[in-house]
Amino acid sequence: MICFAAGANTLWELARYNPDIPMGHQGMVSIPHLASIGIGFDPTGTVFDGTSIAFIGVFHLICSMVYAGAGLLHSLIFSEDTQNSSGLFADDRPEHRQAARYKLEWDNPDNQTFILGHHLIFFGVACIWFVEWARIHGIYDPAIGAVRQVEYNLNLTNIWNHQFDFLAIDSLEDVMGGHAFLAFVEITGGAFHIATKQTGEYTEFKGKNILSAEAVLSWSLAGIGWMAIIAAFWCATNTTVYPEAWYGETLALKFGISPYWIDTADMTGVVSGHTSRAWLANVHYYLGFFFIQGHLWHAIRALGFDFKKVTDAISNLDGARVTLTD
Repeated sequence: MICFAAGANTLWELARYNPDIPMGHQGMVSIPHLASIGIGFDPTGTVFDGTSIAFIGVFHLICSMVYAGAGLLHSLIFSEDTQNSSGLFADDRPEHRQAARYKLEWDNPDNQTFILGHHLIFFGVACIWFVEWARIHGIYDPAIGAVRQVEYNLNLTNIWNHQFDFLAIDSLEDVMGGHAFLAFVEITGGAFHIATKQTGEYTEFKGKNILSAEAVLSWSLAGIGWMAIIAAFWCATNTTVYPEAWYGETLALKFGISPYWIDTADMTGVVSGHTSRAWLANVHYYLGFFFIQGHLWHAIRALGFDFKKVTDAISNLDGARVTLTD
């Protein structure tokens, strides 16, 4: 569904894109992201003409069909228990049943760390792809208004300092350096988690009798919620990672019932009422806020609290009696 939505939205935005109006004033999201990483430009890298954007959209639609087919295959044909899964070509060959190694076992710390390691490696590989894309193909640099190749700056001092001022980062080399450093840390950490086993006693402090699908869901919601809020602040103010040419002018932070961002530029001629930056920042912030509320809900449930008892108690208030004793 995510892949289909990305492809469909990209094609929809491309169909209504008007080169005579600044992209940031057309309320788009998918195409500005593609333009930021240097996709859709003419061979000189200076003029955005939408080249290859349609391919990206169609490719995502095709991938979504493949993913949907794989989902049907796993739900209708393969075993619902990965311990018994043999795939299409491993019948009667237990040694080829690799899927069994990835079945979550909540009270098996070795299983948990093994799966975590693979997730970290995938994240690290994704960072490497991004760094190499910027180095070989190039990404859009708002300082020169064109696509250029970016060599990562692996300066550990800069990377450490940008933990505190990343919202104001103005160097693509530093951005790529941060991703290169993350790739190293994640792949190293992934290899460590795959190769090592649990040390010491498996206690409740380490997750014994606490780990569950509900707990993992709560942590996932916390992570994605926090990232969404950070992205909102970053998008609202940073013009290096979010160029004005594609997202519109920077925003001003206001406070009402909750924080929100407003456009600071003249909105005359803006197609959707707000710049792409305003849509992106505000939607990210509010989604992040509700994700964190979901995190709290599921975390409390994972600890054993039953919200149904609260609703039952409220519904029985009319019949409740208070007895006073000496």
